[in-house]
Amino acid sequence: MREINTKDIEAAVKDLCINANLELSPEMEGCIATAKENETNPLAESILGQLQENMNIAKTDRIPICQDTGMAVFFVELGQEVHIVGGELTQAINNGVKMGYEEGYLRKSVVGDPLIRENTKDNTPAIIHYDIVPGDSLKITITPKGFGSENMSKLVMLKPADGVEGVKKVVIDAAKDAGPNACPPFVLGVGIGGDFELVAKLAKKALTREPGSHNELPHIAELEKELLDSINALGIGPAGLGGATTALAVNIETYPTHIAGLPVAVNMCCHVDRHKSIVL
Repeated sequence: MREINTKDIEAAVKDLCINANLELSPEMEGCIATAKENETNPLAESILGQLQENMNIAKTDRIPICQDTGMAVFFVELGQEVHIVGGELTQAINNGVKMGYEEGYLRKSVVGDPLIRENTKDNTPAIIHYDIVPGDSLKITITPKGFGSENMSKLVMLKPADGVEGVKKVVIDAAKDAGPNACPPFVLGVGIGGDFELVAKLAKKALTREPGSHNELPHIAELEKELLDSINALGIGPAGLGGATTALAVNIETYPTHIAGLPVAVNMCCHVDRHKSIVL
């Protein structure tokens, strides 16, 4: 049994919150650079260049890439041979979020009650998804989720007879309906299978995969490529002003489901697909 102290977890989460909001992964930066090189619409190319400039300023000057620094969402893989000491794991993560959003001067966007709407003033509580896995390590992944894109997400309970064509329609319609409101070019996280609540988690987790990677299932990898081509053919373009770059990636995660169902969820993300991981 390996012990991990909550103080180490708090410090790691604090750094994750700050770094995820100040710099994109090299893969995301490369994806936008490639899109700019391939863009034939002059206005779209110019907008993509401005996005690159904004990312560079954020990284160099250590300021947020986007003013909406998001609700802190975590995927935590807890090794079954890990013993958390010094406190409680969920509280440690929330303490780290509080420290990160305060010390990093990140916008606090969480309200304590969805109807009363009073700000908690420290961006807590976080949303935390736990998985118990083999081993003696703790992996923490953050994806700060802004709500301009989150609000354009969809969940549909299809019938099995709707099949793959039904899935395609849900994903493409989500992109069409989002239009400029989700700050394109998008990254689309798609969940297929499971049940009502799991399919949404799959879609959110899909956003933590780097663009350019593909699902290990060949038929799902092909579906990712086909959907990306179809969405880019819509012509929505960067900032919704036209062009060939409406989406940067379509990432799909699947799970077994019931014989009577075909759940599909689409979690929309803007071009600032922020995510960072650490293993303790």
